[in-house]
Amino acid sequence: MPATIIIGGQWGDEGKGKITDALAERAHMVVRPNGSTNAGHTVVTDQGVFKFHLVPSGVLHPGCDCVIGAGVAVDPVQLLNEIDALRERGVDLSRLFLSDRANVILPYHPALDRAEEERRATHSIGTTLRGNGPAYSDKVGRKGIRVADLLDEAALRDRLELVVPEKRLLLAGFEDDATLDVAALAEQYIALGERLAPLVVQAEILVQDALAAGKRVIVESAQATMLDVDYGTYPYVTSSMPTAAGACQGAGIGPTQVDTVIAVYKAYTTRVGGGPFPTELHDETGQMLRDRGNEYGTTTGRPRRTGWFDAVAGSYAARLNGVTEVAVTKLDVLDTLPEIRICVGYRLDGKAIEAPPAVASVYGRVEPVYEVLPGWQADTSCATSVDDLPPNARRYLERIEELLGVPVTMIGVGPDRQQILHRPTGAAV
Repeated sequence: MPATIIIGGQWGDEGKGKITDALAERAHMVVRPNGSTNAGHTVVTDQGVFKFHLVPSGVLHPGCDCVIGAGVAVDPVQLLNEIDALRERGVDLSRLFLSDRANVILPYHPALDRAEEERRATHSIGTTLRGNGPAYSDKVGRKGIRVADLLDEAALRDRLELVVPEKRLLLAGFEDDATLDVAALAEQYIALGERLAPLVVQAEILVQDALAAGKRVIVESAQATMLDVDYGTYPYVTSSMPTAAGACQGAGIGPTQVDTVIAVYKAYTTRVGGGPFPTELHDETGQMLRDRGNEYGTTTGRPRRTGWFDAVAGSYAARLNGVTEVAVTKLDVLDTLPEIRICVGYRLDGKAIEAPPAVASVYGRVEPVYEVLPGWQADTSCATSVDDLPPNARRYLERIEELLGVPVTMIGVGPDRQQILHRPTGAAV
């Protein structure tokens, strides 16, 4: 059975965890392919709110294997803390697995993150300061330490002896020696490796075996397309590839083994950190979206920037990922508005352009072209089917569908896991 990939269609925080949780009920495996503790996926259940950072959202479903893939940058301390917290709440983690090829975040990576942001000063990217970027830099620079190295003391010491002297130079004046002591690091991370060892597998083999056996496999990507290191608003991006193609790479899945790509979009748009955001609102409406949508980071608590739905960036993401279905979340956040805008075009220096420009400073000069739709000013959170939605809410979803060129098959009308309206492909909104 081919795999299903779930990606973000905007700048992240679209509700991918909620959609993954909904689909994982009928899945055999959920694979996390990218990102790190800088990502946060929230799932609201009868047992309360669960906030995941490294553990795949499917872990709440008994019988579902959950795999942290090779494309994830793993902070062992944070992963073990997350595991301990989930166990305290009675979550069964016997089917959680960790790729031996995943790169490891060490204490010098957050230190480098802080130092680099300090050096950037007014050009700060707005990272989560969790060490994600420096860890991925080490990975592609072939200086990384992987999970497998934590299980081999001699190999780990050799890697640290090679890497740490360079980090001392980079962090001169920024960090004390404790973070950069080879012996102390080796001792600490060998101990962490011993705790993680029961989870460690050749994840790509586990995933391929599941596909060969005809099992349902979901790939839960972190971040979103407009934060992709190649196609996002560079340099205001993440350090991995949160596109469908990147998800294949990080999960150990070939492109011919995928038949469904679900892109998740909010009914409006948000982003965190720096970078261009054409539809951003700095007024009372923007604050209303933040408050009603609880737009504060799962990982950092930072307030998110908010704005109208951007169909230009959204269509770009849909085409780039070969999206086959769309999930629209947080429709209920718009319930009180008398009218709603959708960005249907961009103008740059007076001329229409069809896609996001590659240069961030140029993208920052883009003027959004809006289409105004009537609001519905009615409560959608109690809807149990698409037919229960007000006509103007259905028209809004139809317009999003038209602009993205992809059918909307799921609609979120509240934070709880049951507040998802399912719509068969081809059915009217």
